Amino acid sequence: MWHYWPESYMWSYQLVRIIGHSNFGGSNFSECLQAAERIKLGDYDSWYTEWTRLGDRVLAQGHEAFDQGNLVTARTHFLRASNYTRLGEFFLQPDDPRKMDTYVKGIEVFRKGAKLMENPPEIIEIPYEDSFLPGYFCRGPQAEKSPVVVMFGGLDSTAEEIYFALSQSLYDRGLGLIAVDGPGQGAALRLNHIASRYDFEVAGSAVADWAENHPAIDSDRMAIMAWSMGGYMAARIAAFEPRFKACGIYSAVYDYNDMWKTRADDHPLANILLHVMGVESMSEAREKLKNYNLRGVAEKITCPTYVLHGEEDKQANVDQAYRVYNALTCEKVLNIVTPDQTGAAHCQSDNLTQAFPLFDWIQQQLNAKLPKSELVSSK
Repeated sequence: MWHYWPESYMWSYQLVRIIGHSNFGGSNFSECLQAAERIKLGDYDSWYTEWTRLGDRVLAQGHEAFDQGNLVTARTHFLRASNYTRLGEFFLQPDDPRKMDTYVKGIEVFRKGAKLMENPPEIIEIPYEDSFLPGYFCRGPQAEKSPVVVMFGGLDSTAEEIYFALSQSLYDRGLGLIAVDGPGQGAALRLNHIASRYDFEVAGSAVADWAENHPAIDSDRMAIMAWSMGGYMAARIAAFEPRFKACGIYSAVYDYNDMWKTRADDHPLANILLHVMGVESMSEAREKLKNYNLRGVAEKITCPTYVLHGEEDKQANVDQAYRVYNALTCEKVLNIVTPDQTGAAHCQSDNLTQAFPLFDWIQQQLNAKLPKSELVSSK
């Protein structure tokens, strides 16, 4: 992976992560580099200031285009501005008074852009216990019901970021997308105060229940997928929710507790972990993490499962992928992306096209087809 800041993997990774969205309208390479040039390494206020400044500038361009009736241009600016705003919020601590306002602003700007799409995503609220899980449903290209991929994020990603990374790629393969902020994620955590849970199949089943009643979804052709920490979640859902016909583990996690055993209590993500887990101390968080593993769970998965992982993943060591794959007893595929190809970083953020074989595989598993008018003849 390219390190803009050689002294900081995490800061460099976050820059690479948003640059990767440039292929799908979530950023612009030159804008990202311009912001990075102005950031003072290690100064979290500088990170916040420069990304939100860029977001505001691009948002103003969007408003200007909108006022002139140039709606396509306005849409592209609004979507980029939302993603820059999201990144500005990223390193803010949960008790920072700027965090909530910045997060909400990012969502509002994203939805401002989404309204201007030809096929805007449906804003959804999935009933969950005494609250709801927020998200988006992006329809497939079919006039009739379409197969769908249900996608959860990880420790720090949001449903809006999932849209940028996946929506168009799945649509091009005849697939719809249900992007959800599950327990401990995105708006479910920040706005609805729903903490994470190890038995994530409860959330997966809630989405399946909702999907079964949607007129545009073929609920007999649903796949579950999640990335980063969500690699654990997707596997857990597949093990206990039979309505999903395929499982995509987009960066594997066999034992999330193992990943935190080597991290100090003052790790940069520690306060975020406390917020996600809904606890006050690292000792409480570590106690909860003991349940976040796939021992005796991976073996219960019966649907075909695809494990995608980068060999240079520094958040989840590649050994996590081998442990998951070796524990699976179902039909399975293992794809380890090597550094010579690029895309070997966490969740293939340095080359998102390395996830395309996973998407192709899901398309085949769900027998998803494009309308004839959208197929390109190979003759």
